[in-house]
Amino acid sequence: MSELHKFLFDGLPVRGMLVRLTGSWQEVLKRRETSGGYPVEVTHLLGEMTAAATLMQASINFNGALVLQIFGDGPLKLAVAEVQADLSLRATATVTGDIPSDSTLSELVNVNNKGRCAITLDPKDKFPGQQAYQGVVPLFGDEHEKIEKLSEVLEHYMLQSEQLDTKLILAADGNMAAGLLIQRLPVTGKGNLEGQRDSQANEDQIGENEDYKRIAMLASTLKREELLTLDADLILRRLFWEEPHTRFEPLAPSFSCSCSRERVEGMLLSLGAEEVESIIEEKGFVDVTCEFCGSRYEFDPIDSAQIFTHPVSQLPPNDTVQ
Repeated sequence: MSELHKFLFDGLPVRGMLVRLTGSWQEVLKRRETSGGYPVEVTHLLGEMTAAATLMQASINFNGALVLQIFGDGPLKLAVAEVQADLSLRATATVTGDIPSDSTLSELVNVNNKGRCAITLDPKDKFPGQQAYQGVVPLFGDEHEKIEKLSEVLEHYMLQSEQLDTKLILAADGNMAAGLLIQRLPVTGKGNLEGQRDSQANEDQIGENEDYKRIAMLASTLKREELLTLDADLILRRLFWEEPHTRFEPLAPSFSCSCSRERVEGMLLSLGAEEVESIIEEKGFVDVTCEFCGSRYEFDPIDSAQIFTHPVSQLPPNDTVQ
């Protein structure tokens, strides 16, 4: 069973989360078996993305979808992990070239430093004219050196966009996608309030940083094999046995795809009658397959005509079909 554990370090402005995706991650991979599955290197990266997106969604109070995307100029054209507010998730990747064995992140998607990572927050109930929020970061550092770990890309994003120091440990294989997040929480109510001196505020800030750094260093000792094989109780006990912390009831992420025949009808409507008619003339029908779950939708000439006679709402931008 997939599980996500949240915990707070007692008396410290530091929180943590541990996610272990088993059945939900295996369901993602199962949906690609009919098309041959993913290369090992893509499986590992997409699994890390799915674990990271789950951690990021669980760390915010947001009623909508968090979508993590990586795209660039390598043989891995696009990888997407999407997690809803209830921690239902789906993920997919598009491979357009040969994947060399043991390919790194830059070799997969950032060959010429054109790779990007995008994090989109798409509200479930949008106001009229409201747009999804999106942040984009490159897959290279300040000196244009290539970054080879997804965790480092996302740590940089969290620091730049949310001003939150974050430590991420990620790992995935064909059975599990897992991740550990340690984050320094903002502390309010300090500074010059009630006559507190600046020097005291600075000392408090330094102490908060040291607490976070100590716990983040402990987290960094977690090995990939441990993250993928040990249960949550053992991981947290081994890492933080000297750091008192309070754990909350675990949550249960699950696989779910939001595609439907009605949503595909909306996509066809956006293509226009002329485009759909040309496909029917060539093939005799319109055939649409969901990239996330593999569900196939077929529309004959009568079905297609009804779409434009009785139009439905258009397909949301996060649905990917082909």
